[in-house]
Parts: sequence; C-alpha cells; structure tokens
Amino acid sequence: MDWLMGKSKTKPNGKKPTAEEKKQYLEAEFTKVRVVDFDLKELVMLPREIDLNEWLASNTTTFFNLINLQYSTISEFCTGDTCQAMTACNTIYYWYDERGKKTKCTAPQYVDFVMSLVQKLVTDDDIFPTKYGKEFPNAFESLIKKICRYLFHVLAHLFWAHFKETVALDLQGHLNTLYAHFIVFVREFNLVDPKETCIMDDLSEILCAPAPPAPAAPSSPASAPSPSSHNHVTER
Repeated sequence: MDWLMGKSKTKPNGKKPTAEEKKQYLEAEFTKVRVVDFDLKELVMLPREIDLNEWLASNTTTFFNLINLQYSTISEFCTGDTCQAMTACNTIYYWYDERGKKTKCTAPQYVDFVMSLVQKLVTDDDIFPTKYGKEFPNAFESLIKKICRYLFHVLAHLFWAHFKETVALDLQGHLNTLYAHFIVFVREFNLVDPKETCIMDDLSEILCAPAPPAPAAPSSPASAPSPSSHNHVTER
C-alpha cells in the first residue's frame, strides 16, 4: 500500500492550445448553467454528529461514483487516438504502477487505472469499513487525498478535452455542478494541494463563487407616497 502514498508527477506538454482548444468552458453562456442552486459550502461542512472519517469516506465514495458516471457519458469520444495522453490545460499526467514505474498512457487508460484503483479501495472493508465499531486505518486521510487528486485529474480532463461533447449532450450543467461541489469539498478539508488544482483556478473562481442574493421583492405601499418618500428609505 506504500506506493499509494507516492507523489504523482505532472509536466507541461510544451504546446500552446490551438484555437479549438481555447477554454470554451469559461464562456458565460456555459458557466451559468447549473443543475442546483444552493450554498455548496454549507453542503460540505462536517455535521456535528458525524465522525470526520465517516464524512470523508461517504463523500469521497459519492464523488467517485458521480465522476465515473460523468466520464461514462463521453467515454466513446475519449480514445487512444483522440486522447493520446492524459492532459488538462498544458499538463500531462503520468501513471505510476505499484513498483513506482512511470508510464505515459492514453487518457482512457489513465482513467481506467484511476477508476479501478479507487473501486478497489472503496470496496475494501479494511480501508473503508462498513461494520459498526471497525476503525479506519491510520493512513486513511492520506488515501483520501490520493483518491481526490486522481479524481481531480479526471474532472480537469473532462473540461479540457471533452467539454464540446458534454455541451452536445446538454450535460454541462451536471459537469459544472459536480466540479464546483468537488472543489468546495476538497478545499474545506484540504484534500488536494492548491498547486495541483491551480491549472483550473480560472474555472474554480467562477463556479465556486457564492451565488448572489436574490433581489428583494418590491414592497406594495399601503397608501400614496408622501413627499418624504423621496429619501429612498424602504418601509418594511
């Protein structure tokens, strides 16, 4: 299990994005699309009566399932030919096997490695205990951080390489909401190094910004306004 604690590597691919690779996902017509409209910060906060590890386990498992599902919607477009490397912005992600061997693989191979690894972990009762009274392992938080870093790579690739297909399927609202929820969660518990997520900071700044308060409904005056109404004080 020690290899799971290792640090993944990223490196610029040295290529500037082409016109078609410009960040379409930052355009206002797409960033405004969400499937829910509520305070994500409040949603991810640890409830008083819940153990921290239980909360991390539950949310991480949910994110794994949702990101896996989101990826499956465009998986037919993510092939060894279209995505010859696991890229996001100007970063290439390499996979490290259990022996620490560095491998440059195609995006679908990388995602398969990620999902297979995470599936193995979340179904291991010694790591994600489901029986009452069974303790979480000492390295649990480190494993959660490892999982979240990998899941971030998948989300970043979805935006960078497959946003056009996501829009064609009318699923950009789902992707935006999933991404914002995930980023707010990992920030709340410091699960992913900001140096890792900084490649998507422009999107995070937009999608994770608190929603503006709803405008107050105009009051209905009970009588005709008096001259003093010109002082712009609203009666309530």
